[in-house]
Amino acid sequence: MPIIGKLIQRSTAISFKRISRVSASYKQQLEVLRQNIDHAKKTAFGQRYQFANLLQKSDLVSRYQQNVPITEYEAFYTDWLEDTIKGKKDAIWPGRIKYFALSSGTTGAPSKRIPVSTEMIRSFQRVSLRQFSILHELNLPDPFYSAKVLAVGGSTKLKKIDQHYEGDLSGILKKHTSLIAAPFTKPTKKITHLKDWKAKLPLMVQEAPKWDIGIMAGIPSWCVLLLEEIVKHYKINNIHEIWPNFQVYVHGGVYMDPFVERLQKVSGKPVVLLDTYLASEGYFAYQTSPKKRGMTLLLNNSIFFEFVPFNAEYFTESGELKNKFKAYSISEVKPGIDYALVISTNAGLWRYMLGDLVRFTDTTTHEIIISGRIKQFLSLCGEHLSLDNINQALKSVSTQNKLSFSEYTIHADEEGLKHCWYIGCDEHKATPSIIEQIDSALQDINDDYAYVRKHSMPMPQLKLLPTAVFYAYLESIGKLGAQNKMPRVMNKAQAAQWKAFLSANGYL
Repeated sequence: MPIIGKLIQRSTAISFKRISRVSASYKQQLEVLRQNIDHAKKTAFGQRYQFANLLQKSDLVSRYQQNVPITEYEAFYTDWLEDTIKGKKDAIWPGRIKYFALSSGTTGAPSKRIPVSTEMIRSFQRVSLRQFSILHELNLPDPFYSAKVLAVGGSTKLKKIDQHYEGDLSGILKKHTSLIAAPFTKPTKKITHLKDWKAKLPLMVQEAPKWDIGIMAGIPSWCVLLLEEIVKHYKINNIHEIWPNFQVYVHGGVYMDPFVERLQKVSGKPVVLLDTYLASEGYFAYQTSPKKRGMTLLLNNSIFFEFVPFNAEYFTESGELKNKFKAYSISEVKPGIDYALVISTNAGLWRYMLGDLVRFTDTTTHEIIISGRIKQFLSLCGEHLSLDNINQALKSVSTQNKLSFSEYTIHADEEGLKHCWYIGCDEHKATPSIIEQIDSALQDINDDYAYVRKHSMPMPQLKLLPTAVFYAYLESIGKLGAQNKMPRVMNKAQAAQWKAFLSANGYL
């Protein structure tokens, strides 16, 4: 193994031992909040909400929660972010925010512009190094440490607008990546700058034999598709005939379970799967071991976390927050409950409700799973069907029938009071009984769903489609590749657009 590979292997071992001695605690979170508030006390936001005064109080968390309301993007944009984007200094964070990450906008809204401060970039870099230390525990072979990292993301080319730059988060982070790290990452700048996935994909396929890839990172929809295209193009049995050192896949963005079978079909040896919770708003958690179900929440990475129970006491039936002040801290959460995640970051997002739902699998080690989205759940008649329920049912039925359901979407038919399912399935043995099996699985998982199905809701409707139809739809709305993903539960406007696409292309 080359000298550089040995150094990397040794550094991961040292880093792993150091990190494993650090215990995350509520005290770390309290210190994170105190530091962020102290740093921003002279900003317009800090003065509005009396940050300097808050720092004098012993009960900092409760005072902070009483003073500062929980906010969502639209309100925060109107009140604070719009001026920040226009170049106003010291609005939400000291100085002028120079970079803004464009989110993928899965819920149908235009792309959001998320502030990315210098401090936040450093936080991303610290976590990336920490996560790299996990490799030590995996006992990987020596040649792995000489292989490269393949990041399948959005365009790294940023657009300059007035006094700031905007683009995919990957582009912002790439701009601040050390030149020392550049030789260890793929693809090349020529490819990463491209925005068009249909142009980027064949170039990556063409370059694949020249690369020695050990780690791949990105959203499963596009990473697995890339592997399939490489195997198909070179007419090989599996990806390991080209990349023998491919050992680790770091994924995120969507549930991995529906893509596991497709990944296994193009693999010649086992690939370690590691889940990660990275968004434009911050790096929140990652899986520290493939043996663990949850991801460890990063409590000492300059993000203060709060949690709002996703139930009728805190949210309306349409997912609107009832109380803009009440939330739980990390010391108050319980396992098995869905919480809306609220963050306060070192880029000036204050009590910002992200839209994700998380559930603790272990409150001692602070391990979470992403259980859904606030705006992506179904409750036509009080069935309260979550994304986690849906994914559990699909996994059960696909396993039972030995089918692959990697892409799907659902919407509510308000007139017919039923759910309309669309599932990507390329196997010919799919049968009409699939929807009955899904319905039965959901009734076993969710008592509310079972009750409304018995008394008021008819059998769901199912349309099986080629998986390629989902990618064609994303392309038609300009969201092919990068960080984009198919909305799993569509709102009324999204459903109308989706059905119009299907009708125009002969699928309805």
